[in-house]
Amino acid sequence: GGDNLWIIDRQGENEKQISSEGFRLLNSPDWSPDGKYLVGRKHFTSRRSLGAGELWLYHVDGGNGIQLTKKMTEQKDLGEPAFSADGKFLYFSRDATGGNYFEYNKDPNKQIYVVERLNRETGEIKMVTGGPGGAIRPAPSPDGLSLAFLKRKRADTVLMIRDLASGAE
Repeated sequence: GGDNLWIIDRQGENEKQISSEGFRLLNSPDWSPDGKYLVGRKHFTSRRSLGAGELWLYHVDGGNGIQLTKKMTEQKDLGEPAFSADGKFLYFSRDATGGNYFEYNKDPNKQIYVVERLNRETGEIKMVTGGPGGAIRPAPSPDGLSLAFLKRKRADTVLMIRDLASGAE
């Protein structure tokens, strides 16, 4: 088997397996705002262990899941899902470097990862932020007006806030 998504009650009891993946690894879960679903990153490997990712949605009662995103290539990563408070959007990070293959020793002060968001009503995916230093670990605000994320600035990793209406960071 592979790693799967599980839930457990606050007392640390009554564990329940949500996904039933036999080979792929599932990780980085996030709850939907209504508490009925978990989204997770499904891990695909090819020639390197880090692999590529897709986002899959699972109902808490179990099942096969619904694919939300497709891997761009066999080696380019996608992950770190985070729902907006209203559930309309799903934010995630994606390796936006050129080419079809993962490359080691990339310059972290250039853009490696970007934050994108999936509109769950239309299926449209748009880049939200990136640029020099990239963008990872998206965390939408409870009011839906801003997005926190991490960016590289020279030798430091910094917390950034993006105003989603104006684009100011």
